[in-house]
Amino acid sequence: MERFDRLTALVDRFKLVVQPALLDQSNLQVIGGNDGIPKSLMFHPMKTNVIVHKEPVLFAANVDWNGNFNPLLAALPKAIKIDLSQDPDSMSLVMIILSEAGAQRCGVDSVLNRLGEVLIVRILRVQIEAGSTNPGLLAGLSDARLSRAIVAMHDGPGLHWRNEDLAQVAGLSLSHFAEIFLVKVGEPPATYLRRWRLTLARQDLTKGDRVDAVARRYGFSSAEGFTKAFQKFHGVTPISLRLKRGAIQ
Repeated sequence: MERFDRLTALVDRFKLVVQPALLDQSNLQVIGGNDGIPKSLMFHPMKTNVIVHKEPVLFAANVDWNGNFNPLLAALPKAIKIDLSQDPDSMSLVMIILSEAGAQRCGVDSVLNRLGEVLIVRILRVQIEAGSTNPGLLAGLSDARLSRAIVAMHDGPGLHWRNEDLAQVAGLSLSHFAEIFLVKVGEPPATYLRRWRLTLARQDLTKGDRVDAVARRYGFSSAEGFTKAFQKFHGVTPISLRLKRGAIQ
């Protein structure tokens, strides 16, 4: 059976870091009862210092997943609550996290980061399965047909995708695909693809890749056309981003 994964490209391209934090500097909290047993998870994807509960906080962490440029993180609800009594696997994971955080053994920071990554991926799975009524990437990935086209763009951003090709991947007619994509994602497929390409391009330029190489990698016919599109989207030129990186180094 062909493997279909809606999250791997996003997890691979956007570095996910989960670190223990003070409560007022956290956006992920494990909430417990008076008996000390974990009851729920609270996650505020784009904010820290959001404390809306009166129950004891057993563990707090800051989750950094490139929020300003990560399209999935930006599409998530402002607040996510997971009832651990309804999710035994996440409860088991939380218990290991609490054990590690309490024991403070060698390598604890690395272990907590890895466990935190797993916990966040589980939260993302739940959100994708639940879907969203608001237009955006979450709603698109939740749609069984559109998600195949979106994953194709994520996995092959440099390919010459036409709407006809994406409609075929989704198993829809061209007109139906374009209509549903606009309603669910909130923008046409070509606009989403360009935004995805330019987001990845910024990452590559920040790492020091050459402008012409990045332009070719993401399907632009010339460095000039890429530069214009990049500056319009990001507000800076590709070369200035590379020069800034060099100055920092």
